[in-house]
Amino acid sequence: MKTLIKYEFLKILRKKTTLMAMATSLLITAIFFCLPITQFQIYSQNGVFQRSKGIAYEKEQYANLTVPLTNEYVTETIREVQTLFKNPNNVGYDGDEQFLIEDAYWNGISPRENLLDLIARNYAAPNVSVGYQALTNLDVSDGADFYQARQNKIETILNDPSNGLSEAEKDYWRNMNNEVKEPFQYGYFKGWEVILSSFEVLIFAILAICIVIAPVFAGEYQAGTDAVILCGKYGKTKLPIAKIAAALLFGLSAFTLHVLVAFSIPLAMFGIDGWNLPLQINGTSVPYPLTFLEGTLINLGIIYLVLIAMISLTLFLSSKMKNPYFVLVVVIPILFIPIFFSPNGTSGIYNLSVFLTPYQALIPHFSSYLSYRFGSVVLDAFAMRGIIYGILTVVFLPLAITGFKTHQVA
Repeated sequence: MKTLIKYEFLKILRKKTTLMAMATSLLITAIFFCLPITQFQIYSQNGVFQRSKGIAYEKEQYANLTVPLTNEYVTETIREVQTLFKNPNNVGYDGDEQFLIEDAYWNGISPRENLLDLIARNYAAPNVSVGYQALTNLDVSDGADFYQARQNKIETILNDPSNGLSEAEKDYWRNMNNEVKEPFQYGYFKGWEVILSSFEVLIFAILAICIVIAPVFAGEYQAGTDAVILCGKYGKTKLPIAKIAAALLFGLSAFTLHVLVAFSIPLAMFGIDGWNLPLQINGTSVPYPLTFLEGTLINLGIIYLVLIAMISLTLFLSSKMKNPYFVLVVVIPILFIPIFFSPNGTSGIYNLSVFLTPYQALIPHFSSYLSYRFGSVVLDAFAMRGIIYGILTVVFLPLAITGFKTHQVA
């Protein structure tokens, strides 16, 4: 069996289409994960810093921002901003909106604007984007209860009628939120932010792998070699299993190479800083009690399940169709049509289904309170995706074997 698997693996690997597909998808992956670096820029009082200089400058600004976000620290920070706004010489106006100017902005706001915006958004209504200017409207005479404000915001989300959450689902999310550790440790996390926001680019790697393995069975039919191999000693026993094992081995190896390329680029430039920081410092209403590294690995695990399921589907179609191109006519729309399906933010079968499509399943959606209820059992999106794509794999792989064994030679 090992010899058969090795032979089938090398058969896949040595094809020109394999090299072309892998080279193209690796290039696309590298380009997209390089974009946040090539496009990176940050402004200072002395001008704009771009790319590596900008990254170094931003890291310097974060040197004094690696702090626990205690209520005392948040209160002091808000009061500092409010004090700056009390001086009329520091304030500029754009219609009805006021903002800080000159030294007040560059020295008091700019080095920590991301942090100030995070604090301001914590007190804003769900789905409302505000900046540091909103801090002037907060009453902190008795202190800023940052974490109570977070809980209030989460309750607003849970009780929003458009989310259509049952009491069981609300309790599920409340219990998960209770596991989030407070106070949040703040710090620099740009490299992980880039990875989490770019996962969907890996759809091209999945497509390339499906293109490569589409001929595993159908290629034999197209070339007319099916009559020979099906009549062979292991044609209907070990060979189909070896073909599937080789396809899975190739797919997992090729995809892992893409992941290494995708991760190494932002982490090499932005650094691994922030791997142990909580996801909540990128959005306080995130319900998952995970660090950036944990969130990345969990979502990556789901993506691997999506990959294996798509390989399984491709192999099944390959075992039933006489031409590899027909296989891709089915697979490509399944992968790419969901790109044009946007979750509408309300409850219903449409939203629940869209989040389970291959493309949407690559995107973490950590801020989403999306859940699936089956009686008393409640599952979040990650658990549901894992189950769905696990089931698809278990269904399609045996069907691929059966499809090849029962193929009628022309």
